[in-house]
Amino acid sequence: MKILTQIIRFIVAVTFIFSGFVKMIDPVGTKIKMLEYFSEDVLNLTFFSPYALEISILLIWLEFVLGVWLLLGYKIRFTLRALLVLVSVFLFLTWYSAYYNKVTDCGCFGDAVKLSNWETFYKNVILIVFIWFLNRRWRDIRPLFSRRKLTALSHTFALLALLLMIYTVRHLPLIDFRPYAVGKNIEEGMKIPPGAPKGKFKDIWYYRVNGEVKEFTNEDEPWNIKGAEFVDRKTIVLQEAYTPPIHDFSIENETGEDITEQVLKMPEVYLVISYDPAGMSEEAVKKVNEYTGKLQKEGHKVIGMFALVDENLTQKFNFPLYMTDATTLKTMIRSNPGVIKLEYGTVVEKKAWRDL
Repeated sequence: MKILTQIIRFIVAVTFIFSGFVKMIDPVGTKIKMLEYFSEDVLNLTFFSPYALEISILLIWLEFVLGVWLLLGYKIRFTLRALLVLVSVFLFLTWYSAYYNKVTDCGCFGDAVKLSNWETFYKNVILIVFIWFLNRRWRDIRPLFSRRKLTALSHTFALLALLLMIYTVRHLPLIDFRPYAVGKNIEEGMKIPPGAPKGKFKDIWYYRVNGEVKEFTNEDEPWNIKGAEFVDRKTIVLQEAYTPPIHDFSIENETGEDITEQVLKMPEVYLVISYDPAGMSEEAVKKVNEYTGKLQKEGHKVIGMFALVDENLTQKFNFPLYMTDATTLKTMIRSNPGVIKLEYGTVVEKKAWRDL
């Protein structure tokens, strides 16, 4: 039992450390997920929305730090109880997402590892069983170092985790797992490879026949049944179709004309991106204009990709503005605003506005 305890301790600790770290390098991504959970059509906790970033940082910090503390054997009873509470919260959120199909990607491993909602839920079920077991066997968990070293290491990791998140929020993720990372070609990311799985669906029809509602398939052709009255139809997904990494990238001008292909064929272009134009600070706008002004004087092409464009916004910048879906822009770059340099559709450079 002691050996089993140490194996489970290691599995739980590493899972929480990995999960915390991949979110720690991109806290804004977790904030976006939290905003989905807080929205009216999910948990309807919109009063938490203004604090989504702070809540995200706290949850990520707890996840990573508690994983480290479990691995080191620091404050073991507190750590295990805190882990039990934390994973219970995650268990509820992932069950809710899976059962109601509300948030299609909970982001439990950030953008590094993608799991379906039910896979994430079952992962949390296993974790909560493991943590319950460790709570029963907490006396078998011994610290890896002396008390003095243990305290110093535990507090150091906790502080470094917080500083890392502050840095990435102010700049950009240290590691970019998204399809718009430096080196990725946008056009390639939009292609569907030969032989990719196609979607398979099954229709279930509900018709009232002789006063009783019955269930039919397409093969039954209930619409041909004499006197049958249509009630409802449900479509069941038997197999998900392959979705390319980039499936929602488009750029439109003020008249609604799509200029995506034109931009992706340019030898060089700088994209100024803002998924929340109203949230840009005056300092950010000033820095962007100074930076793009120099680029344009040197003969470089600059365009803006914004979630919303109006006359007031157009007057703030010295380059043409186009429209792109806000979700796409959030995926492209976390900074608001940020700059991406493309060469024939390949991302060669990304910068937060603070780093211009």
